[in-house]
Amino acid sequence: MMFSLILPSSSKTMSLSGTPNYSSTVGGRRADFSTIASGFPVKVHVQTLLRKTSSSLQSPANSMKHEMDITSAPERKLVKQFMRASNTHSFVADSTPAVNGKYQKLTEDWESKKLDLITGGRLLQDGLVYRQNISVRSFEIGGDRKMSFGALLNHLQDTALNQSRITGLIADGFGSTREMSRNNLIWVVSTLHIVVDRYPTWTDVVEVDTWMYASGKNGLGRDWIFRDSKTGETLATATSVYVMMNKKTRRLSKFAKEMRDEIEPYLMDCECPIINKDSRKILKLDVSTADKICTGLSPGWNDMDINQHVSNVKYIDWILESVPRSFMERYYLNAMTLEYKKECDMDSVLQSLSKMVGGGNSDSFNANKVMEYDHMLRLENGREILRGRTVWKLKDTNSCVNNYIY
Repeated sequence: MMFSLILPSSSKTMSLSGTPNYSSTVGGRRADFSTIASGFPVKVHVQTLLRKTSSSLQSPANSMKHEMDITSAPERKLVKQFMRASNTHSFVADSTPAVNGKYQKLTEDWESKKLDLITGGRLLQDGLVYRQNISVRSFEIGGDRKMSFGALLNHLQDTALNQSRITGLIADGFGSTREMSRNNLIWVVSTLHIVVDRYPTWTDVVEVDTWMYASGKNGLGRDWIFRDSKTGETLATATSVYVMMNKKTRRLSKFAKEMRDEIEPYLMDCECPIINKDSRKILKLDVSTADKICTGLSPGWNDMDINQHVSNVKYIDWILESVPRSFMERYYLNAMTLEYKKECDMDSVLQSLSKMVGGGNSDSFNANKVMEYDHMLRLENGREILRGRTVWKLKDTNSCVNNYIY
């Protein structure tokens, strides 16, 4: 096994083979490499070299400064932050675009640019809207090369947390602010509504915008728009309402003035969600009214998040357990509405119930282009966890893949 380490601003390349000990000389300095038992190098003492820089070996910051012709202190500060992000294998999307073979000169301080060097996201509209580009990766797609519904949900959560992080709202919890942390409060999802017009495909780059606003007295609303980064076509929209829950008592909490004052500067001045609420009531299902029931569902350790909640993606998996496979082979999931009633924990055993609504039935669904299901997740004792509604549209037969699973 062999790989090469190229030090910045040096034409010397150190080739490392699978022998127990390694050493090389660069610019008159000796570089040592520590190894594991198999002989593969796991740590390179480059920092020692950088502290003893010779004229023929420059530090990463000096190398970048030379290539970009950086002269001001704010520019040098941003470059150092860029180098630290690069050393952790993170990339800066659109922050240093190439122009005529050279990097565009960075002329603004970190705070004024509002740039997230880890995700490539940035703040827009006076810091109220967060925008991030995401690339559809191979492990996020199904058999038809399209992003799965679960992956879409993961990006909702990720971009929301990234906005809180770049604005400095996050303290030490899973999105909790400083005042929330002092009062042992966390965010929980109350309602979630997603509409997907078109699923992006593998290697597509999707532009995501998200923002927050007040929702009633005790809620925090958040909206998302997913667009094709090349054409600007809207791919999906989503809206959600969060409420606060005490981490110790597991009871909902009021939106206290201290926490409202903390979040208010980052809220859009509106209370209108991007998706109009469906006024129709979701059915309460039981054994006698459901078309299909799946029993014995329980979360595993990897299904829990940092707040010891079952993840949203796991809830989706459970809901779709009670949708016939033959139906999903012909229809794609166009929209979903979830109303959370109660949390469940590691010891919970659940049932998933579903019923086709709107005049359809499982024997004649081929005749309609749009179909709907009502869903319910409940504990074995009958206590509700959530209610949901899914809207399905007939797939294009020319691109249908029988083995595709959402």
